[in-house]
Amino acid sequence: METRYMTHYSGSLGREMEFKVYGHSGKPVVFVPCQGGRFWDFESFGMAQVFEPWIAQGICTVYSVDPIDNEAYADLHGDKRRRIERHEQWIHYVTEEFIPMVNHLDWERNGYVRPITIFGASMGAMHAANLFFRRPELFDGVLALSGLYDPNLFFGDYRDELIYQNSPSLCLANMPWDHPYIGLYNERRIIICVGQGAWEDELLASTRWLESVLRSKDIHATVDYWGYDVNHDWDWWFRQVRYYMPRFFE
Repeated sequence: METRYMTHYSGSLGREMEFKVYGHSGKPVVFVPCQGGRFWDFESFGMAQVFEPWIAQGICTVYSVDPIDNEAYADLHGDKRRRIERHEQWIHYVTEEFIPMVNHLDWERNGYVRPITIFGASMGAMHAANLFFRRPELFDGVLALSGLYDPNLFFGDYRDELIYQNSPSLCLANMPWDHPYIGLYNERRIIICVGQGAWEDELLASTRWLESVLRSKDIHATVDYWGYDVNHDWDWWFRQVRYYMPRFFE
């Protein structure tokens, strides 16, 4: 499997950002690591082995982005406004700097640019879903596993405009029924999954809330609830990726 380690300077974050590319051809897939994770987690936790058959066959190329959770969402003792401002800077980094880099590398290697699927698990699912719902023109689909789609766990009852913008369950609930993004969502593939086993309780409740909002807006999505033995853990995310990801390659 071809791999490339790369860096580029982010004006949004004011520093060098690292990422890694797995593959030589095929559909671009952006992987967002779990809470407090780094870009190398795609490999170090074993997700690269799950993707290896698809990568080797040139079906997809995975771009593992570097999050800054420990400066933002996961900095639970930090000032809430500063944390969400830092997270918003990361959103601008991904959408205005990292995604254009993915498009450039796709064109450089293959001679054309293909639609991007974004996916993640746990906090990575939260970020992936948030990025997709905020900027659907950048992606053709999202796979979110065991995610949290509201701010309560990390920000309590603190609210401001940036909290709102980064909380799909809140933002989508107030989206007008004729908003052009709803048409874009329904042209794309949305798959949201959560288990009902250990450490999934708050994520299960958040997923149900998001599902109710999606249904109320007639946004077409697959929302699946796996069994009571399905825990918040990598082994189950591996199985879910094997089950769902081929749908994005159709």
